[in-house]
Amino acid sequence: MSANDLAAIAQAMVAPGKGILAADESTGTIGKRFDGINVENNEENRRAYRDMLFLTRGIGDHISGVILYDETLRQKSADGSSFVKLLGKNGVLPGIKVDTGAKPLPLCPGETVTEGLDNLPKRCAEYVQLGAKFAKWRAVIDIGRDTPSSTSIAANAHALARYAAICQEAGLVPIVEPEVLMDGDHTIERCEEVTEWTLNAVYEALYLNRVVLEHTVLKPSMVISGKKCAKQAPVDEVAARTVRVLKRTVPAAVAGIVFLSGGQSDELATAHLNSMNAQFKGNLPWPLSFSYGRALQQPALKAWKGATGNVAAAQAALAHRSKMNGLASLGKYSAELERQSKAA
Repeated sequence: MSANDLAAIAQAMVAPGKGILAADESTGTIGKRFDGINVENNEENRRAYRDMLFLTRGIGDHISGVILYDETLRQKSADGSSFVKLLGKNGVLPGIKVDTGAKPLPLCPGETVTEGLDNLPKRCAEYVQLGAKFAKWRAVIDIGRDTPSSTSIAANAHALARYAAICQEAGLVPIVEPEVLMDGDHTIERCEEVTEWTLNAVYEALYLNRVVLEHTVLKPSMVISGKKCAKQAPVDEVAARTVRVLKRTVPAAVAGIVFLSGGQSDELATAHLNSMNAQFKGNLPWPLSFSYGRALQQPALKAWKGATGNVAAAQAALAHRSKMNGLASLGKYSAELERQSKAA
C-alpha cells in the first residue's frame, strides 16, 4: 500500500461530521455487556448483535469507520456477505483491534503495559488481506496515589510507537490510543497533568520510531475529573482543559483526533465533544471527533435485548447517537436537538 493510500484513509477516518464506532470488544467484554440484557455470550449472538449494528440504515452518514475484533472481522452478515464488504458497501472503513490487552507491568504494582507486539507484522499482513484499512492499540494509564510511574508511561509510549510503525509498514493506518482512566478520585487538574505527560511521551516515542504522523489518528481520553472526585468539572471546563493539553502536545501533522468516551454517559460525552468544537472550531490544526464504544452502543444494546423484533428500535437508537455525535463534531449539537430528535 502506498503512502498516498494511508493518507487518504486517515483523512477519510476524520471526515467532517463523522466519527468511528468502536465495536472491538473482546469475547469476555461483550459477555459482560450481554449479561446486562440476559443474552447468552455465544458466537451466533455476538454475530447477530454486530450484524444489527452494521445494518443500521444510513450508518455511513455519521460513521466513517468501525473498529472490529478478530472474530468479527472474519464473520458474515445474515445474507452471507462478510462484515468487511457490508461496511464497505455503506461507505464505512473496517478497522481491527490488534493489541492483546493490558498486562501487569513488572516491578510496578497496580500498573499495566499493553502487549501484542509478538507476531504483529504477520497478523497485520493477514488483516490487510482480510480487508482492514486501519488498526487500534489501547494503552492504559491509571491515576492513583503513587501512579502513574515514569516506567509505566515510558513502557506504554514505546509499545504504542512500535505498534504504529509496524502498522504503517504493513499498510494500516494506526489509531494511537493512550487512555488516562477516569476511575478514582483525582481532580481534573491532576488528570490534565498526567494527560500532558502521557501525550508528550507518546509523541517522542512516535518520532523515535519514525512513524509518519500524517498517517495516524490519535484517540485520547478527555481531561476530566475522576469518577469519585467530589467536584465534577463542568462541560466547558473539560473542553477547555482538553484542548489546552492537545495544543501543547499533539503535532499539527496528525490527521485527526477522535476521543474515547471512557465511561462517560452517552449524552455527556457528546456534550463535551460539542463544547470543544463550538469553542475552538477554526482555531485548531486537526479535526476533533469521536470513537465511542459504550457511548454509542449502550442505548442500542438496551433496546435490542437479543430479540429480532427489537432490531428496528435498536438501530434507531444507534442512528440517533451517531447523528448527535456527528453534530457535536461540528459544534452544532444542543440539548434541544437531542430532545427533538428523540421525539421524532
